[in-house]
Amino acid sequence: AIMLEPVQGEGGINIAGDDYLKGIRRLCDENDLLLILDEIQCGMGRTGKLFSYEHYGIEPDIMTLAKSLGGGFPIGCMITKDRIASYFSPGNHASTFGGNPLACSAACAALEAVLEEKLIENAAQVGNYFIEKLKGLQKKYSFIKSVRGKGLMIGMELEFEGKNIVTKCQEKGILINCTVDKVLRFIPPLIVTKDEVDRVITTLDEVFKNV
Repeated sequence: AIMLEPVQGEGGINIAGDDYLKGIRRLCDENDLLLILDEIQCGMGRTGKLFSYEHYGIEPDIMTLAKSLGGGFPIGCMITKDRIASYFSPGNHASTFGGNPLACSAACAALEAVLEEKLIENAAQVGNYFIEKLKGLQKKYSFIKSVRGKGLMIGMELEFEGKNIVTKCQEKGILINCTVDKVLRFIPPLIVTKDEVDRVITTLDEVFKNV
């Protein structure tokens, strides 16, 4: 099997290219391999599609979900196609808390909210707006190496470690984090508005002026 994230989260918001994922899918098909996609961070509308693999015109054989699936309530799951599921029988893929009715109810409610409140569309629209605003800062500050992302899963790579930027933003009421030392990561709630994005951009601008 081959397992990967369509958009790497902890790895620094690295986005798989269209040809790359299609090539992996073809490689799996030609060699009777399973394609397993980790959508724990990039799934559930985060990238402007319900699942990020939908951007690429492929389908996985197995997919993992968690975190946002429960809307804040702890849950994780594995989804697979019928031909793979047929190898499982009740009890041979079990866990102590598996199938918890409260967690499953929370997941159903979260999915319903994402779909009915059009949060996927919001992620796509506000995400594009956010990326363009960050690229505006990139033109202004030469130490910003790149801005990349899909929907509301966005990274800004700096030429230096970003932990001090994270601290300065936090002091101003903005929570961001930094992965692989130099990539500022922006993964706001799917309900974020353009006005809130503007506040983040203004804060970053103020912080960057003092670098």
